[in-house]
Amino acid sequence: MDILPLVERIGENPTAALFGLITGVIFGIAAQRSRFCLRAATIEFARGRMGPSMTVWLLTFSTALVWVQGANLLGMMRVEDARIMAITGSWSGAIIGGLVFGVGMVLARGCSGRLLVLAATGNLRAVVSGLVFAVVAQMSLHGWITPFRNWLAGLWITADGHNMNLLTELRLPDWGGLALGVVLAGVALYEARRNQMSAMRLVFASGVGFAVAVGYLLTFALSEVSFEPVTVASATFTGPSANTLMFLLDNTSILEFDVGLVPGVFLGSFIASTLTREFRFQGFENEANMRRSMTGAVLMGFGGMLAGGCAIGNGVTGASILAGTAWLALFSMWIGAMTTDYLVDQRRVAA
Repeated sequence: MDILPLVERIGENPTAALFGLITGVIFGIAAQRSRFCLRAATIEFARGRMGPSMTVWLLTFSTALVWVQGANLLGMMRVEDARIMAITGSWSGAIIGGLVFGVGMVLARGCSGRLLVLAATGNLRAVVSGLVFAVVAQMSLHGWITPFRNWLAGLWITADGHNMNLLTELRLPDWGGLALGVVLAGVALYEARRNQMSAMRLVFASGVGFAVAVGYLLTFALSEVSFEPVTVASATFTGPSANTLMFLLDNTSILEFDVGLVPGVFLGSFIASTLTREFRFQGFENEANMRRSMTGAVLMGFGGMLAGGCAIGNGVTGASILAGTAWLALFSMWIGAMTTDYLVDQRRVAA
């Protein structure tokens, strides 16, 4: 992939933002059309079902794993260069942050990525919750909550200044991640047939995972030709939401991948919802619903930053390169979400 002419023409930072925009548009269209949502998947699983939401999540997860691990094997990228792999990870952050994010995800009725997708379809509840999420994420990244987040993250960290590669630690072959992705994709397709899901929804579910691979490939290609260090990354919404917010508020901020990603997702989802005539304004049902959603957004903002990523950043993007803390954070999100669903929603229905 020869991107040098593009970089020379518009510059490194605008190119990074453009790549974020491209990744975001693909993600936004695919996520809106497939109804991709980790919160919905965890609720199905917690209630003993392997339904459409769980199938969509599993297909997205497996597709990202296949594309990213395949690209790594072909030399199109190096997973060790990815941001989450190249820095010290936090086991304590993954556990605590993942649990807190999982709780918030259920209360807000959607993870941060899902809220962004919904906001572009006219859902005003998602707009308000997404703004609260971005503000708290920024407070956790560079604000007065930062010392507390750093303290929790520093309780238990990975060794040797970088994250754990599960393939290396488990002494699995280089093709182990690709093989796992193929097996999981097979399971997802079996469940899709059992649930009689449409082919188009499956294509778009795969598209969400493909978007993650696109982000990695584009940022890696940019890192190979850039004079300045470029972070190899892909779709995630905790840090990018905070960075995009500051970009809009501070005229000294610079363009980067994150700043293109968030508007790209919004644009993609808006286009998809408009073309399918699914765009319509929706608000909070009542005051209690508003309190619940905003509380969930606060928990997700802090939890996602502490965990080093959101349900997408850890659960798909980080997990696809087999980063140890990402898998632990994903597991913790599932536990937090299922526990909250049982204590808050299932028991209320039973009562």
